[in-house]
Amino acid sequence: MAAIDAQSETVPPAGVIARLRSLVGGSSDASVTNRLAGTVFAIRVISAALAYLSQILLARRMGGSDYGVYVYVWTWVLLLGSMMDFGISTSAQKIIPEYRAASETALLRGFLSGSRWLTFIVSALVSLLLAGVVKLLSPWINASEIVPLYIGCLTLPAFVVANTQDGIARSYDWMRLGLMPQFIVRQSLIIGFTAGAFALGFHLGATAAMLASAAAVWIAMIGQMTALNRRLGGNVESGPKAYDFHGWLAVSLPILLVEGFYLLLSYTDVLVLQQFRPSEEVGVYFAVVKTLALVSFIHYAMSATTAHRFAEYHALGDKPRLAAYVAYAIKWTFWPSLAATILLLAFGKPLLWLFGPQFVVGYDIMFIAAIGLVVRSAIGPVERLLNMLGHQHICASAYALSFVMNVVLCVALVPRFGGHGAAAATSISLTFETVLLFWIVRRRLGMNVLPFGKNGAEGAS
Repeated sequence: MAAIDAQSETVPPAGVIARLRSLVGGSSDASVTNRLAGTVFAIRVISAALAYLSQILLARRMGGSDYGVYVYVWTWVLLLGSMMDFGISTSAQKIIPEYRAASETALLRGFLSGSRWLTFIVSALVSLLLAGVVKLLSPWINASEIVPLYIGCLTLPAFVVANTQDGIARSYDWMRLGLMPQFIVRQSLIIGFTAGAFALGFHLGATAAMLASAAAVWIAMIGQMTALNRRLGGNVESGPKAYDFHGWLAVSLPILLVEGFYLLLSYTDVLVLQQFRPSEEVGVYFAVVKTLALVSFIHYAMSATTAHRFAEYHALGDKPRLAAYVAYAIKWTFWPSLAATILLLAFGKPLLWLFGPQFVVGYDIMFIAAIGLVVRSAIGPVERLLNMLGHQHICASAYALSFVMNVVLCVALVPRFGGHGAAAATSISLTFETVLLFWIVRRRLGMNVLPFGKNGAEGAS
């Protein structure tokens, strides 16, 4: 009897094993989503580790001032690069499933190539215009920022095309192909280039770091394009192409508003902080944001794997399946996010110390910034749900209001409270955004988008 009792304590019950297998090994929607979300999350975690390593190396080798300039310019690249694809990286997850469901192969072929050419040409023209703006404003720009800003303009076209290709790959459930070039390959190249420059004796300032980042973005994008074209060639029959640029933009531009206001909301704190506080303080705040990034990765993983299925179930008119899938996505966003937040706050000081002893002063900022992230995770990827179901405009309005609130609060709080004020402004704005989105989904779709209770969704209309 004792042997049996001991064995029962060390071997999980058969029911638990079956439950785990059904969650990750089955063919149901939930199982497939778990596997894909797990893949996305693993890629983002590995990417975070690489990014963390690269930021630690840069912060330690560059010094606080140069590192602050690099963070400032790179933030502009992330912000503008994520907006200059017209929202096509997200709308691809709506357009491609609809073309496939309707067997509109010519339009599908046209979108797969035309969307990338469109975003590349326009982003290249906009980058030239931005370089002209930098030249025009150079008398009023800090001299140490001018060359890095030019390099940032050079980086943008490749960054934009990579985002577009990411959206295409995710629409086919090719998560590794969509994400690894941007998050694994690019980060590895940045580490390799900056470490090589330092080993060769070059001064590792903001200009050198931006050159390394630009080279990494271009190389990763070209490699991704080669692999994506090969995969598409095996899945889409060759033939005539049809281009519906007007239709694509009609779907994408409202989504661009949503994505744009969300990105502005995400980066306003860093950009305002740079205007009112020293570069060293910007570096500390950025280290805090990077440390809490794991929480955002969970939300990103669920968004990346669920968006095109929201569109698919809606196109099929399967409302019960859509409602159940939304409830599932919300629960698997909130509870892991809450657990990750608790873990990061517990080990926050040693994690910040890795950047350098001076970065530990940002530890208490983590608690303020974490509030907004946890609150936002409570409704899961509902912004993707609204976008995929044709409610882009009202979703964009919610983000616009939240962005305006964030700007006002940052301008009011940052000059006096620095990073603490930036974190408070962002958390308050994210909470406001969450309440708005909850109300919109409740009114428009009749769904209870909260992780609590037996069923997170009552229905869909």
